[in-house]
Amino acid sequence: MKPVIALVGRPNVGKSTLFNRLTKSRDAIVADFAGLTRDRHYGQGRQGKHEYIAIDTGGFEPDASKGIFKEMAKQTQQAVAEADVVIFVLDARAGLSGQDHEIANYLRRLGKPTVLVANKAEGMKDGTQLSEFYELGLGEVMPVSAAHGQGVRSLVDLALGLLNLPEPVEDEAFGDEDQKPVRLAVAGRPNAGKSTLINTWLGEERLVAFDMPGTTRDAITVPFERNGQKFELIDTAGLRRKGKVFEAIEKFSVVKTLQAIEGANVVLLLIDATQGVTDQDAHIAGYILESGRSVVLAINKWDAVDDYQRQMLERSIETRLSFLKFAPLHFISAQKRQGLEPLWKSIIQAHRAATCKMPTPVLTRVLLEALQFQTPKKVGAYRPKMRYAHQGGMNPPIIVIHGNSLEHVTDAYKRFLEGRFRKEFNLVGTPLRIEMKTSHNPYADKD
Repeated sequence: MKPVIALVGRPNVGKSTLFNRLTKSRDAIVADFAGLTRDRHYGQGRQGKHEYIAIDTGGFEPDASKGIFKEMAKQTQQAVAEADVVIFVLDARAGLSGQDHEIANYLRRLGKPTVLVANKAEGMKDGTQLSEFYELGLGEVMPVSAAHGQGVRSLVDLALGLLNLPEPVEDEAFGDEDQKPVRLAVAGRPNAGKSTLINTWLGEERLVAFDMPGTTRDAITVPFERNGQKFELIDTAGLRRKGKVFEAIEKFSVVKTLQAIEGANVVLLLIDATQGVTDQDAHIAGYILESGRSVVLAINKWDAVDDYQRQMLERSIETRLSFLKFAPLHFISAQKRQGLEPLWKSIIQAHRAATCKMPTPVLTRVLLEALQFQTPKKVGAYRPKMRYAHQGGMNPPIIVIHGNSLEHVTDAYKRFLEGRFRKEFNLVGTPLRIEMKTSHNPYADKD
């Protein structure tokens, strides 16, 4: 699983600027879930071979009438509970405040690995200017400038170094997937019926109470075998350790879902028919697409809505989840065991599509047939010329097309080619990525 880094600190110390540095150009996912503040963002980052999830939290603004700890529970406790390492951001120019001491006391009691960061430290060559921060009792103070990017790389190295992470193992692009269990993650909003569905599959109340020791962010993985095919079912409902987490923290964890999606072969996105397609569903669906995982859509509690609600829901799926047109859609009732057999067929089909092998001769034939039917448009003096195609990876399938001036191929033509390849190889339920590789012209730089 990817390690999780949470940024905490009082308002206006530069957490969001640092978050943008950590995630670079990757778009953050807005976690607009019940019980979470609207200004909390989740994003992905990468340093060297290690990938991580970063969380930008709202600033600590304690209400004197309620106390800082209740305010923390509302704004950042979920992020801190899920984090592997915490980056405590301070303002090097404003200096220490009583608020910083309150936050430091809270983090010390948690005992999680913490990195103390003095932001806005550009031009501060004299270390004595940062000496006051040592009285927080959280170890060394690292000066950075998020706005200018100074010290950010060293900060990430230090944060990840506290976790003693193993070297990441690269997945083999063309490994023997048939011998491995299919990792199936069931994702969705709270109360969509994820645990109910898994319990129905298992035939027992397996996921009712799971007060497990350890971190609160571990997802539940249950082995399962069906018709000779082995699965690992991953339930993304959150776990709570009694006495360790405030009751205000909801059962659903954003980080759990992101990590479960990353580690899955197939994601079953479960939508509550009684609630319709919400922003949360669209955010999760977008992350599945970005991660390249095969996906099956299931509308649960279909028996609990009337004809009008069904029509409105189908329209909502067409508009709000239009980017998942390749995903099979099923209407089910987990509680009444309705529609589950066709659902399994689509899950297996999606996994096969994501891991299928596409021979180079067949890919090239499909490409040439598509060119005969419709050639790419000429852009200025350039007309893209495609010569052959080969498979560049699996899960998701990647098709690499070679030729000249391919940087001028339009998105519309790429979608045309995608349709051709999908039809040929029956790629249902999986994203398909097409990469263009232009040959270098040895005479391009010569007069």
